[in-house]
Amino acid sequence: MGKQSGIVGAAVLFVVCWSSGFIGAKLGAADASVPTVLMWRFLPLALLLAPFLRPGSIGELGRHVLIGLLSQSGYLLTVYWAIGEGVSTGTTALIDGVQPLVAAALAGPLLGVAATGRQWAGLALGLVGVVLVSWSDAASHAPAWAYLIPFAGMLGLVASTVLERRARVPAPPLRALAVHCATSAVVFTALALATGSAAPPASGHFWFALAWLIVLATFGGYGLYWLLVGRIGMTAVNSLMFLIAPVTSVWGTVWFGEPFTVLTGVGLGLALVAAVVANGRVSRRSAAAPPPGSPGSSPRPCSARAGGTGLPPTSAAPRSRSDGPARSTRHRRDPTPARE
Repeated sequence: MGKQSGIVGAAVLFVVCWSSGFIGAKLGAADASVPTVLMWRFLPLALLLAPFLRPGSIGELGRHVLIGLLSQSGYLLTVYWAIGEGVSTGTTALIDGVQPLVAAALAGPLLGVAATGRQWAGLALGLVGVVLVSWSDAASHAPAWAYLIPFAGMLGLVASTVLERRARVPAPPLRALAVHCATSAVVFTALALATGSAAPPASGHFWFALAWLIVLATFGGYGLYWLLVGRIGMTAVNSLMFLIAPVTSVWGTVWFGEPFTVLTGVGLGLALVAAVVANGRVSRRSAAAPPPGSPGSSPRPCSARAGGTGLPPTSAAPRSRSDGPARSTRHRRDPTPARE
């Protein structure tokens, strides 16, 4: 009983930490430009993870640099850009939240796994939910085209998932994470220098936002992600991702006064139903992989899965006991990515 309560508590804390990446993105954007926030978010992380940059093969390094560009650098840039244009944090999180369904339906055939009728039904419901929430949010000052930005980031995550799942030998998780964070640090530092925005503001609010993103969205969200993958399996963790949007919407309403209308509630409800429909029969063979680019960030790990968090879909995680015995999955790997 105590062990079960601990897992439930970790799951609740995970959802809170992961959703905090979207809030941190808006907090940081209040005092600095997007390149500035992302540069100073990833430089400390790249330095902290530098010891794990042990040499691998050239092919492995190149693959994970590309995965990092798609699942973390590109993904987070779209999340921050959309929020900066006025798209609410809840809407951005919801678009990010349907990514596992899109990956299962669209990327699955590329990986030799046909999407089931339940997955297509879940995708349809999830997309209807996105449309309703975006329509409700359209009353804000965000231009209509800004709602397409998070979709671009989501498709980048799907592409990175295909690249990662086609790797014959997965890289160690911390090495892959270190490569992704170093790649993002280089990209965002170059972008900040090119735009003349490398100098951080002196505002204490800015550094509070960075501490929020690094501690809560990255280490909190990513650390709890790995803990839960080992305890309950990848499929169950992916299902938790559909709770991110409702929680982020509540955060946004309380912190920033973002509107939460009846239409918003209906759209979020449809997204949750979509998760139940798509994962109605939870597979006992969870393909465990780390989250793509954050809260972050990558999950992916350093992402803001906006976090945004975007954690990158890196190497394979240890199998949980509930995942069942190992089987040959060379041509039938679960295409559903973990999302930062």
